[in-house]
Amino acid sequence: MPTAAHLIYIPVLLMIGIVIGYVLGARAARDAMAAEQRRRQARAARQARQDPEATSEADRAGPAIG
Repeated sequence: MPTAAHLIYIPVLLMIGIVIGYVLGARAARDAMAAEQRRRQARAARQARQDPEATSEADRAGPAIG
């Protein structure tokens, strides 16, 4: 029969593990999103250098409002 300490110790360790996993997973997701954004920006910069005529005036002006 488990002691009373097990009824407290095991759930506490499980909760700590869940919290640590959530924190590390959230950090990894943020890092992955930032890396993808950097890749997209680098790709856009390369394309702009290779073909400067391909970017139209509307692209340089930004998104249309309304």
